[in-house]
Amino acid sequence: MTDPERLETILSRYEGAAADLIPVLQDIQDDYNYLPKDALKIVAGRLNVPLTQIYSVATFYKGFSLTPRGVHHVQVCRGTTCHLHGGTRLQEGVIRRLGIEPGQTTPDGQFSLEQVKCVGKCGAAPVLAVDADYFGEVGVDGVTKILRTYRKPK
Repeated sequence: MTDPERLETILSRYEGAAADLIPVLQDIQDDYNYLPKDALKIVAGRLNVPLTQIYSVATFYKGFSLTPRGVHHVQVCRGTTCHLHGGTRLQEGVIRRLGIEPGQTTPDGQFSLEQVKCVGKCGAAPVLAVDADYFGEVGVDGVTKILRTYRKPK
């Protein structure tokens, strides 16, 4: 369930025009780590945009998620260069370390894993990204150390 005060804080930053849709969705995504369905209904009313159009936008852009994501978004590059430099082994190591497959979130809600086609850092292949941080030339042994810096203590 969406916290009405949190959502109102986000919506109050905008004029309420249909043109505000993507920035509003980005702010909701940043705040909740996904787009809650009840929040989308409220956005539809406030921006006077059909809910079907909001779902079209939310499902078109890969940056949006309709299901809860982890606090940290982990991406493994599987582009050609990363593939040739050990991207498959890197992804297997991340899968083992987190215990989830691409598209899933760890049970503690700390990490979500995504396989991406290219992160644009080919000179540093293979590349692992966590949130906005990129790690190049990562071997399987480096995965644990990298992820440990992001995991919150229990």
